[in-house]
Amino acid sequence: MRKSVRIGLIMLLFLMLILIRALVQPYFYDPLLDYFKHDYLNTSIHVLNFTVYFLNIFYRYFLNTLISLAIIYLVFNDKKALYFSVKFYVLAFAVLSLMLFILLKFNVTQGYLLTFYVRRFLIQPLFVFLLLPAFYYQRLFEKENKK
Repeated sequence: MRKSVRIGLIMLLFLMLILIRALVQPYFYDPLLDYFKHDYLNTSIHVLNFTVYFLNIFYRYFLNTLISLAIIYLVFNDKKALYFSVKFYVLAFAVLSLMLFILLKFNVTQGYLLTFYVRRFLIQPLFVFLLLPAFYYQRLFEKENKK
């Protein structure tokens, strides 16, 4: 694939990540969005429909993950990096969704920041911004060791 086509596709995929973030309100069930925008220090978390909420979390995470994996593959064109990223995303989802469930189910409001950040890692494509520099640095390190 030509370099200009790859760059164009990468830009399009980043635009898709931005659109998912921008169009969150009408398409995803997220009552915590309003909770963290308003008086979260003085009120407790509202009653959630856990099934619907976690299905929406999974759906949004899945969309962000597919786009992020495509970006990683287009940038590095490396199946090992892609395979590692898939395993990383699956493990991260399992750990973070379990943490979020425990925090919400047992109403851990003292650590509202922990709930906020765990939720943020699940609903926003932050991992792609961690993995891209990590793979880049690894590639540079491998080139240095081959010399």
